[in-house]
Amino acid sequence: MTRVLLRTFAKVNYALEVLGVRPDGYHELSTIFQSISLYDEVRIEQAESDFKLVVVPEGVEIGPPEENTVYRAHKLLAEFVGDRLPARIRLRKSIPAGAGLGGGSSDAAATLVGLNALFGLGLSGAELKKVGLKVGADVPFCIEGGTALGRGVGEVLRPLPAPPPHHLVVAKPAEGAETASIYRAYDECPGESKHSVEPVVEALQAGSLYELAKALGNDLAPVTRGFVPEVQKLEEELLQARALGVAMSGTGTAAYGVFGYMAEARVAKRSLQAPFVKVCEPVPRGVVMLERWKSGSATGRARS
Repeated sequence: MTRVLLRTFAKVNYALEVLGVRPDGYHELSTIFQSISLYDEVRIEQAESDFKLVVVPEGVEIGPPEENTVYRAHKLLAEFVGDRLPARIRLRKSIPAGAGLGGGSSDAAATLVGLNALFGLGLSGAELKKVGLKVGADVPFCIEGGTALGRGVGEVLRPLPAPPPHHLVVAKPAEGAETASIYRAYDECPGESKHSVEPVVEALQAGSLYELAKALGNDLAPVTRGFVPEVQKLEEELLQARALGVAMSGTGTAAYGVFGYMAEARVAKRSLQAPFVKVCEPVPRGVVMLERWKSGSATGRARS
């Protein structure tokens, strides 16, 4: 195999509760993850030596190269298997940064899955998640995808029933949010939890879209709204557009509304004033292998 092409999906949090601070300094969470149809694409090909990352479109925000999640995932996997894994990676970004949509985590997930296939490493999903956790807490979920309850820092995963069919209008203001700053502010003023996880689990188990939309919640939303007031404005606009329920994803700043029908979601999208607005739907995977090339020819489509 000489090259692989993968699609890696964003996520939203249907629910997020902060349970406290652990002895290691990280926050203990209980959260419901859901993969959505917004995606980045990652193409990985074997190289003669070293590692190179190219990001398109040109100028997209990825931060310092050595801190990029793709770079870190490659470095950590190479250390894990004791090989240099020389590769050229082309990352096509569509998931906005600083949104709480798991863009960086999903890119790392695709990198790990793709390198494992490209070099025939034979690593299990559990081994990939172990490496991924060193990149970021959401990477294990992004490798697995679908619908899941996350515990710990989000890495202890339990699959949940897929939600009833629906559409999400995801909107992000121009300003992003820095995760560490949000958690520091939350620790200084925790506020009252909505206790959204259990009601969301019950709604998923019952297959009720109405109950799911009503149960959405995020303990970090009030803090993020303090940093970026546009988050609350987007939530209010989504409700005015007749969303069944609204929430913020992760530490923000993306907000989303749940709609039962595509036509309603499209009308809502047109009504929002934000630099990024997208209509999405839930998907059952975190990473999909689109193509594998061997000796200059594609060998077909496969899923990870």
